[in-house]
Amino acid sequence: MSVSRPWVRRGYSAVLYLLAPLIWHRVWREQLAGRPRRERLGLIPPSGMVERTLWLHCASVGEVQAAHPLIEALGERLPDHRLVITTMTATGAERVLALAGNPQISRVRGEVSHHFVPLDFPGAARRFVARLRPELAIFFETELWPNLLAACDRSGVPVAVVNGRLSPRAFRGYHRLRPLMEEALSHVAWLAAKSEDDAQRFADLGMSGERTSVVGSLKFDIGPSEEAQKVSEYLQTKLGPRPVWVAGSTHPGEDEQVLAAHARLRERLSDALLVLVPRHPRRFDAVAALCRQAGMRLSRRSRDEWPGDETAIYLGDTMGELLALYGAADLAFVGGSLVPIGGHNLLEPAALGIPVLTGPALANFEDVAEVMREAGALVEVDDAETLAAELLRLFGDREECQRLAVAGRGVVADNRGALARTMEGLKSLLHAK
Repeated sequence: MSVSRPWVRRGYSAVLYLLAPLIWHRVWREQLAGRPRRERLGLIPPSGMVERTLWLHCASVGEVQAAHPLIEALGERLPDHRLVITTMTATGAERVLALAGNPQISRVRGEVSHHFVPLDFPGAARRFVARLRPELAIFFETELWPNLLAACDRSGVPVAVVNGRLSPRAFRGYHRLRPLMEEALSHVAWLAAKSEDDAQRFADLGMSGERTSVVGSLKFDIGPSEEAQKVSEYLQTKLGPRPVWVAGSTHPGEDEQVLAAHARLRERLSDALLVLVPRHPRRFDAVAALCRQAGMRLSRRSRDEWPGDETAIYLGDTMGELLALYGAADLAFVGGSLVPIGGHNLLEPAALGIPVLTGPALANFEDVAEVMREAGALVEVDDAETLAAELLRLFGDREECQRLAVAGRGVVADNRGALARTMEGLKSLLHAK
């Protein structure tokens, strides 16, 4: 490995201590009810002496969902290990708990538990690693916490960064801190990069090429469970033979555009139903109020309210059911793309054979979007007006919808394989200990 520079990390830690009041304010907002905040200081129950533990860290709900194939593979292929998943956010924690405890949305086997990731103070990082005692630490995508990485290395815990990605925007931010990032990456035993471009950006930050492999994106290995498919089929029968479209993972400023597009769609297709799924649970009530302000009749899934003939909107205000809701629709709009969020996972509906629409803001999924564009599997819109126009066009053209469905499924099938390559690399790290 390259030579670490602990003095750089000490400067970073000093800045963290100065910002501690602001950091704790954020933590206070992001905690689950009933969960002790001392987890954020690395104060977790010590692992048993005979426990074999794998640690996977994901930032939030999107990363947990993207890591779902890996989580299932770890449980299936390493059944003698318990899997501990950490997240930064409460929504991510809720998603982990759903995966661990709800067989309708997951095929995860073995023991799975959750902790909040400790704040990246040196003492908290050391305590967490010492108490967890993982055999392997797996950081997902761009989660690079210098003190946690150093604590793992100091304790002899190999670190893998999987599905490693750095968007051009993220790279510019990290590059301003290149000495710190080079020091952090010196503690990474293996980087499984999504693409050659991502690998090169990591290399420009100081990651060794000898410890880097380009394995592809785990997002292409996504697939619904049998239980989720059954939920989709049940929803299809309940929703009936009417035009149904899903707007998934929507954000503030985007819900309004989606509702405006739906209002225009219903001027021509009066029985059209929108299944609206906000990204963050804390916004469910606010989005329900927006729907009522728009003058549209609303049913809420969390209250077991089934949409009737006059219902315009079915609010998907539950956790962990987005794939099942996508599977029940004719068309899917993937949110975070009509506002400057960077988009969400376009492959989730594509894998189900649902035609995919998206807005222009796709910085986080540009690599996936490019592949889908080349295959003719993506419909791109700019605003509420063009979204409404494309919805109306597609609802009137079954052949085009079928072509989009086949193309989307083909993109997913042709790019699978990252999971097998990632698992091979992780097993090599375990065997090398």
